[in-house]
Amino acid sequence: MATLDPVVLLTYAYGPTIIGQAATRYGAGVVIDDGNGTVGTRSAGTRVRETGGRASGGGDARTRAYPGADIRAGGGAGVGDAAIGTPGAGASVPGVSEPGAASVGPASVGTAVLLAAAPAGRGRAMDAASVLPVLAAVPPAVLTGTATATVVELADPLDPQTVLTRLRAVAASPGPLVVFLAGQLHLDKRQFLPHLALARTTAATLRYTALPWHWLAGELGRRPAGTTTVVADLAADPDVWQRLTAAPDLLHLGPGTHLYGRVTPAPRRGEPATPDYLRAWAELWRAGARPPLPAMHAEACVRASAARATAPEEILLAPAPVVVPAPAAPAPAAPVAAVVQDPHPAILAAAMAGRHGEAAAMAAAWESEALRRHGPRSAEAVHWTEVRADLARLAGDPARSCELWLAAAEFRLALRQQADDPDVEAAVDRAHHQWERVDDRARAGALGPALVALRERVPGPRPGALDALRRRMG
Repeated sequence: MATLDPVVLLTYAYGPTIIGQAATRYGAGVVIDDGNGTVGTRSAGTRVRETGGRASGGGDARTRAYPGADIRAGGGAGVGDAAIGTPGAGASVPGVSEPGAASVGPASVGTAVLLAAAPAGRGRAMDAASVLPVLAAVPPAVLTGTATATVVELADPLDPQTVLTRLRAVAASPGPLVVFLAGQLHLDKRQFLPHLALARTTAATLRYTALPWHWLAGELGRRPAGTTTVVADLAADPDVWQRLTAAPDLLHLGPGTHLYGRVTPAPRRGEPATPDYLRAWAELWRAGARPPLPAMHAEACVRASAARATAPEEILLAPAPVVVPAPAAPAPAAPVAAVVQDPHPAILAAAMAGRHGEAAAMAAAWESEALRRHGPRSAEAVHWTEVRADLARLAGDPARSCELWLAAAEFRLALRQQADDPDVEAAVDRAHHQWERVDDRARAGALGPALVALRERVPGPRPGALDALRRRMG
C-alpha cells in the first residue's frame, strides 16, 4: 500500500457517483498517417500516429474505423474505463457548464489530438515528444470524456501545412474535440506573432517551417462554442515570454475554445524542459482521477511545479467558469430558483492556496445541505465525507483524512455496496495510505483496529494489503 499515489480533491477513482460523466466502456477510431499522404487504420487497440519523417506526397487515402481502435498521424520515428460524472444519481450539485469536451454528453464520439513538436538539434528547448507515450496510455474515451473516441497523434511533424491539414480535418468532426499540445513558442520578428516550432524550424526559417498560432485559433474557432478544449504545455522564447507577460491574452484561441495551459520560459542552456504539466494530466487520469477540468488544471499545475527543484516562472492559462443561466420565468408569479455555482472548484482553489480552514468550512456547509436534503445514509452525504477526507490530506492531517475515509467506506457498505465495489475499495485504500503517513504513534494505534477490521471485509485489489497492515501494527 505504500506505493499508492494520493489523489487530489474530488479525483476519486472509478466511481460514477462523484463528478463528471458516468463510467462507460470506451472505443476509438484511429488514423495512421506515415507522412507520405497515405492514411489507414489499424485494428482495435492500436493508435494512429504522425511523426516527422519525409513527406513524399501521395494522396492515397484508405480509412476504416473500428470500435476500440486508435489512430496515429506522423512523419517520422514515433512513439479502465472510469468515471467522470456529476455526483451520483439525484445529487444536488448545482449547475456550472463544464468548459471543454466534458460538457458534451457521453453518447457523443469525441476526437483527441496529441501534438508534440520541437526543433531538432540545438534549437530544442522542450522534449515535447516525451509526453506522448504517457498520454497514449490513457484510454481514448477518458481523453475526450465521451463514450467513444478517435485519437490522432502527431509526433515532431515537419511541415506546418501538414499539421494544418490534420487540424482542419479533426475540426470538421461533429463531436467534442480535445487537443493536447506540447512544444515551444517563438516570435516572428516581422509580424510579431507567436509560432509553434516544428521539427525543421530554425530562427532563420521560422515563418516557413513553424505553425502560426493564429492558424490553430482560426481552425478551432469555426467549431460550435463549448465543444473544443486545448490543453497546452509550452516553453516560450524570450520574445514570446516578454509579450505574454505584458499581454496574457496573446494565446487566446477565441470565445468558443477553452484553453488550459502552462507556459514557462524556455531554458537558456542545458537540458531541454520537460512537459511536466501535460504529464500530470495523464498520470492523474491513469490513477483513476476524473475531476472537472478546472480542478484537473489546478492539480496538474501543482504537480508540475513540484517536479522542479526551484519554483519555476510560469503563466497559467484557464477559462473562467461559465454559469448556466436560470430559465426566464413565464410569468412574474412563477419564481425561478437561483442557479448555484458548482462549489468544487472554489473549494479546491482555497485548499491549494493554503486556506484550509475556509475550504473545510465550505465543504462542511455543503455536507450539511446534503444531510438535510438526502439524509445521512445517502450517496450525496458520502460524497461530501470523501471531499472532507481529501481536504484533510491536502491540509497535512493524515490521521483525520484516514478517519474520514474509514467513515466513507463504512457508509458505502451501509448503502449495500459490495466489498469489491471500486468506490469501497478506493475509500479503504486511501484510508490505509493515509494511516501509513500518521507520525503520532498513539493516534495511529487508535485508528489501526478499525482499519484492520475494515481491511478484513475489504481486502482490495492488491494482494497482501491486510498482512502488510498487521505487520506494521506489530
